[in-house]
Parts: sequence; C-alpha cells; structure tokens
Amino acid sequence: MAGAPALAAMAALKSGAGLVELMVPDSIAPIAAAFDPCVMTRGLPAETVGGFDAAAGVTLATRLTAADAAAVGPGMGRTAAVRTIVARLWREALVPIVFDADALWALSPADRGLLREHAGPRVLTPHAGELARLLGRDPVGVRDADRPALEEAAAALAAELDVVVVFKGAGTLVVARDRQARNETGNPGMATAGTGDVLAGVIAALLGQGLGAFDAARLGAWVHGRAGDAAAADLGQVSMTARDLLDRLHVGFRACSGGL
Repeated sequence: MAGAPALAAMAALKSGAGLVELMVPDSIAPIAAAFDPCVMTRGLPAETVGGFDAAAGVTLATRLTAADAAAVGPGMGRTAAVRTIVARLWREALVPIVFDADALWALSPADRGLLREHAGPRVLTPHAGELARLLGRDPVGVRDADRPALEEAAAALAAELDVVVVFKGAGTLVVARDRQARNETGNPGMATAGTGDVLAGVIAALLGQGLGAFDAARLGAWVHGRAGDAAAADLGQVSMTARDLLDRLHVGFRACSGGL
C-alpha cells in the first residue's frame, strides 16, 4: 500500500521531524512520492507481487544506522519477506522504532524469548485485534467487553518485553514496564482508516527529537487525539478522515506549547 506509509511520513514531518525518508517497494515508489514533495522517497527491491523482497532488509537496516528513529509497518504487507525484515529490525536496529500495523502481524508468531531481545527502544501501537494476535488469540473474536482484560495483558506484555505499548481505542492506554497513562483526547470519528498510520508517524517524530519511548508515546497519543477533536469540531465525526487529522496536528502541538 502506498497511502499508509505516506500518511505516517507526512505525520512525522508535521510533528517536528526535520527530514523524513520514506522507504517502500520500488513498484509503488512513484505513487508514494506523489503524496508530498517534502518527503524523500526511496524505492527498494520488490517481489513480483509488489511487496518488499527480503533483500530490502539489508538496505533498511543500513539506512536506519543514519536515522534518529523509525516507524515500521504501515502498508508493509503480509508476506514471509516482511516477517524476515521486521524480525531483523526488531533484533538489531539500535534506534527507537514504532512497530505498527503489518509489523505487529509480522511479530505475532515470534517466540517471546526472541522478542525480549531487542537492541533499542520499541513502541508497539496495536488496536484490540492486533493486540489479541500478539497474545496468540484469534483477533476475530475480540469484543468491546474484552478491553479490561486486554489492558491487563498489554501491561504484562510491556513489562515482559521491556517495551512501550500504546493500546489504541476509547481511552487509549499507554503502558511501560513501570508506568502507565490514560489518554483523554480523541473521539469515535477517529475509528477510520489511516488514523493509526498518522499516530505512528507522530510518535516516531517525537522519538527522533530525543523523547523517551514512554513520553513520546504519551505525548503523541495526546496530540493525535487533540487533532482528531479539532477535525470533529470542524467537520463532524462522520465526515472526518485521517488526512483531516494530518492537517490539524498543529492544533495539538500548539495546545501543548503555549500557542507557539
């Protein structure tokens, strides 16, 4: 997919990242590059079906050595090659990384012992179905009534793996090994395609500016939700889209920086 990674990249730019490099399979690079000329787009080796070839993992790992932070997963696809690439970045990349969307799918079958072995700070941003899959459960059967139990499981997962988990949904829970926070911004209109990609880009940009994983996740969730509230006020919850959040991230950042 071209739109999902482009949304994450544009969100990172609007969240204070000075330079954003978007790496996608070369089969969709021209499409991804067309979303925003401010994003530096790089095409990497692709399989015949259009997704990343496993060889792309070498370039990705090399490019991350020059990065301050990264977001991995939006629109990445669900193939054996993606699982290989994601596992390598999880184990070896020293920079802070947000793992979202298809990257969470790629991590879900991994042994917990292996997941405890990561080289740098890690932020996971699952919704309920993705969290259930990470826990070895069928995501199809997840219901709203399961959320309290899933929140407990998210806290246990964060402690076990020494990561930050951003459990998205009504009252997004941000949890680390030794602390947690409940986000109070946002509204039901944000339950639309692409808003999670925007959140991944926001958090990655904050990580790249030197915030710790928990603080970046907590602030990112707040700003993201505040942008969603601004979009709902302007457009109504029914008509808002992820692009509308992207266009209102400045509202959230100005609100938490004294209007600057």
